[in-house]
Amino acid sequence: MKRREFLERTGLGSAAAIAAPALAAAVHPARAEGGQHDHRPMRGPLSSATVSFGQWSAGPPLDRFPNIGAPVVPNGHRLIPGEVTVKAGGTVNFVIAGFHLVLVYGDGTMPGDINVGMTVPPTNPPGPPLISDPTNRLYRGLDPSLAPQDRVEAVAFPEPGRYLVICGVLPHFVNDGMFGFVRVLP
Repeated sequence: MKRREFLERTGLGSAAAIAAPALAAAVHPARAEGGQHDHRPMRGPLSSATVSFGQWSAGPPLDRFPNIGAPVVPNGHRLIPGEVTVKAGGTVNFVIAGFHLVLVYGDGTMPGDINVGMTVPPTNPPGPPLISDPTNRLYRGLDPSLAPQDRVEAVAFPEPGRYLVICGVLPHFVNDGMFGFVRVLP
């Protein structure tokens, strides 16, 4: 007897088919409620946005070949564009160029709300202090002292609001004003 025949004769096949969604919701409640494991497709122009998080300059010429990490040449300390818009559930792709740390703060947080006195050293010194203010922080990216200098961090925004995004490298935020916003529509 094959497994399928056994399940059909014992009635387990239909019971399992009926119980499977309830079991999945019990084991993974976020899936049932549209949380972090929501795999429904997102479509349309506001389903994603791209933010350049730091930039390498082409003037004067910069040669990073062969795979030179963060060169001594300073890079741009800006978020471009300074504000992007996605719909709830959409994703922002932060294209990081250089020694930067993505920090996302909750709806309504403003640059002056960040406690720049709360810092931690990078895990792999030397390097400037990293902002570690947890108040209203929703996302903290990879430690730039351990991560590749050029990378992408994709962050989903499930709830409507206006979110502050800053570079957590202390001098980039404090001295260069490296911050921007993500506006999330319903």
